[in-house]
Parts: sequence; structure tokens; C-alpha cells
Amino acid sequence: MKKILITGVTGFAGSHLAEYIIDNKLGEIHGTFRGKSTDLANINHVKSSLNLVKCDITDYFVVKQTIKDIDPDYIFHLAAQSFVPESWKSPRETLETNIMGALNIYEAVREVNPGIKIQIASSSEIYGMVPEDELPIKETNQLRPLSPYGVSKVAMDLLGYQYHESYGLNIVRTRAFNHTGPRRGDVFVASNWTKQVAEIEKGTQEPVLMVGSLTSKRDFTDVRDVVRAYWLSLEKCEPGEAYNICSGKTQTMQELLDMILSFTDKKIQVKVDPKRMRPSDVKVLLGDYSKFNKQTGWKPEIPLEKTIKDLLDYWRKKLA
Repeated sequence: MKKILITGVTGFAGSHLAEYIIDNKLGEIHGTFRGKSTDLANINHVKSSLNLVKCDITDYFVVKQTIKDIDPDYIFHLAAQSFVPESWKSPRETLETNIMGALNIYEAVREVNPGIKIQIASSSEIYGMVPEDELPIKETNQLRPLSPYGVSKVAMDLLGYQYHESYGLNIVRTRAFNHTGPRRGDVFVASNWTKQVAEIEKGTQEPVLMVGSLTSKRDFTDVRDVVRAYWLSLEKCEPGEAYNICSGKTQTMQELLDMILSFTDKKIQVKVDPKRMRPSDVKVLLGDYSKFNKQTGWKPEIPLEKTIKDLLDYWRKKLA
């Protein structure tokens, strides 16, 4: 049985990855969290099958001691400040958490056991402004990030490459495009809109759904497909390489909204909230996952309609 360390195990992707590993009996899971009891909501149903470790990833000495104590075979580094709009409000915190957190992992592994395999959760936001003639986006695309979050993920990603080249660390860089599903935080677009619908159905919100931009296009994948890809990245991918994880399809935010509204019988008015607009927005993110598919055989299996229906049902149950 492999020993597995998941940083940010109580988060959205972390909790789903833990669930996947447990369901498939793939290893012994150790997971870091920040120490607040409220952080545990996402993993309450699997908590008895985890070994939880309080760890601030921005504290190098704590990170090093955690890795030394666990001595994992695999590290899935998912802990991050992951909300793009928050990165404009708190750029310093975003850069410190995402860059220094990853650097601490790399340095600790280099000192404790360079043989540990590390998956880092980079992001499609590193590609940023992509002209139409460069679509779909390949791993070789120029990086033009349009947010402090995107910049932080570029640094984390390229530091991973540098530590592989300089020290031979077994770092695989996965670049997931938009992913959603049950337990997604309500600040993220699909989760926010489905939560609003659930609140309208319950009668705790007026039948008015507040939205931001409806013209941008995104490539959505179900989180359960994404965490399966994360596992395969350490099983089958080449250290030092970068791999896109995506669906290879786009939906406009309007199409996503229409899909969500099709799952409710309520008559809902839609209003654009200027506060939800970003200072600069990536207009189109459409990925090419052929490199990852060739290496692992992975492809997305869960239709977006099921993802959104499951997300809406999650909020209906949670708000009941």
C-alpha cells in the first residue's frame, strides 16, 4: 500500500481525491489541513479513513517535519488560494500561499527524500490571454496570465520544472481547466448559481439570480474525472512534463446558466451584478488534452449535464 500525502485534503479537489483513493483502495492517506474545525465539512463522510495533519504550507519547518514524519510515496499538492477574483483583493496572500507553499514542498522533498513523486495542481489560468488562432490550448502555448492567481500558478508550475531539471525531483505538472461538481465552494460560478437556484426554490432568496459576465467561454470537466487524472499523472506520466486536463469543449457562461435554469421549475429573473465583473477576464479557455490522453489513456467520462445536476442537488440537500 502506497503512503499518500494530500495537501489541502479538506478542500474541493482534495476531498474528492481522498474519496477516489479510498473507494479504489489505492493507499494510506495522510492529509494536511489548516486546523479549523469548519475546514472538515468536505471530508466528514471519509474522515475515519484519513490521517489528518495540521500544517500551514507557508511554514517551511512544519512542511518539512510533516513530510519527514509521513515519508510518503506520493504527494498531491492541492492546497492553494484558488479563487481568481480573491487574488485581486489579496494578491500578497495569493502569491505567498501558492508560490511559497509549493516552494516549501519542493525544498522539503529535496532535503528529506528526493525520490518522492509529486503532482502539482497548476491551472489553465496560466495561459491567460489566448488568441483565437492558438486554440485549442496545448501545453506549449505561451503563458500570458491575467490575474495575480494566474501569475502565482505560473511561478509554481515553472519552479516545478526548475526543481526537476536542477535536482531531479519527480514533479509532474498538471494544468486543470475549469472543474466543478458537488462540494465546490459557493464563490465559484457554477456553484454560486446553483446555490442561488436552490435558495430560490427554498424561498430564502427572491427569484432573481445575480450573475457576472455571460460571454466568456470555459472548458468544464467534472471534478471526479479530474482527480482520477491526478492519480494517473503520478502512475503514468513523465516527471518534469506538463499536462493539460480538460474536456476539449467550451460553454459560454450563458449556456451554463441556461443549463442550470433548465433543472428548476421556478421562474427566475437574471440580473447582471457589476460587482461580479473582473478587472481583466480571460475570454476563452479551450484545452487540448491529447498529450495526457496519449500518456495515460484518460478522457473525461461524466457529462456536464450530470455534473451540474449533481451540484444543484448537493445545494438542495445542504440547504434543506
